[in-house]
Amino acid sequence: MKRYTVETASEGTKKYYYIMDRETLDIVLLPSKYLKHKVRSNLSPNTVKRYAFSLTYYLEYLSGKEMGVMQICELGYEEQSSHFTQYLYWIKDGGHTVKRKIGDTNNGTCNAYLKDVFGFYLFMADCGYVPSLKVLSYSQITVANGIGVRRTLRSKAFKGYMKAEERDVRAATEDEIMATLQTCTNSRDQLLLLLIAETGFRIGEILGVNYSRDIDYENHTIGVYFREDNENKARAKNAEFRKGKISNDTFDFLLHYLAEYRNLLQHQNYLFINIAGDTAGQPLRVDSVYAMLERAADKTGILLTPHMLRRYFAVTRWDAGWPLELISQALGHKHLDTTIQYLGIIDNKLMEASRDFYAMHSIKYGIEKLL
Repeated sequence: MKRYTVETASEGTKKYYYIMDRETLDIVLLPSKYLKHKVRSNLSPNTVKRYAFSLTYYLEYLSGKEMGVMQICELGYEEQSSHFTQYLYWIKDGGHTVKRKIGDTNNGTCNAYLKDVFGFYLFMADCGYVPSLKVLSYSQITVANGIGVRRTLRSKAFKGYMKAEERDVRAATEDEIMATLQTCTNSRDQLLLLLIAETGFRIGEILGVNYSRDIDYENHTIGVYFREDNENKARAKNAEFRKGKISNDTFDFLLHYLAEYRNLLQHQNYLFINIAGDTAGQPLRVDSVYAMLERAADKTGILLTPHMLRRYFAVTRWDAGWPLELISQALGHKHLDTTIQYLGIIDNKLMEASRDFYAMHSIKYGIEKLL
């Protein structure tokens, strides 16, 4: 039986996570303070939940080693590096699960758990609870190139992360979207798929749309607004605001949906709701969307996901000539690197783009004078 468990408590619209020691029935104070800090930093509940379980796994590992966080901080660099590398392999071998499944956890997930743990150590060091971890310090050297320009190179000391597997998530194709749309049994599900494909919004963002406030019916745009009190727990990932424009055909279909289910929609403001059963009229939840897509996959043999639809949006806009920065903004990405991964832009595409650029633009550096 595991020693530590993740518990929750609500305060108004906020949901707090804390870690309890089953042996003593006490709250584990410092990790719980860290989780409270993350909630107050406006992270999404799902992200804070992941932090909570990451820390619980690590506390189980420390318990098995009969060590505490202060002891880890007092270790030398080599010992710390060995400790965290062994923790990665403990996760990889399924030590964190009740049913031990060796190798089931992919390398990227193992690394993510460790990064969450490092975040906890950094928080404790910033608060003065413990010394800084030596493996999180930076190594720094200054070098000069052939003409004397000096550069400072910095790198993190910890080098033990596992090589992450590439995410096997591809963009949906137009044929797959069409086949799934035809399989849907109601206009709500069809509209949901159409809006994700045409806006690139995340599933949580779509489910949080308020049809009375977030839709510009004159300009055919839908806005993403950050809210913490959505009944279905949907929210914008990065607490950002942005808009997406939909086609005229999809806008007409949106109006058709609103008319068809007006009797249910008029009692609340969410665009997507349950349309049958005891929960009819209540906001649609993420798990219901995935269940719908699985039922469609049973009929078509095509397992479509919201993430694949977002990638479809990105790829089709890239192929249409949209600038990378524009696609990144539309997707709500913080970093262009994430957008590049979405698009699957690899070296040959970059080389092709460079050739096209040089063919269209003459660049003169006065190279002939240097020869």
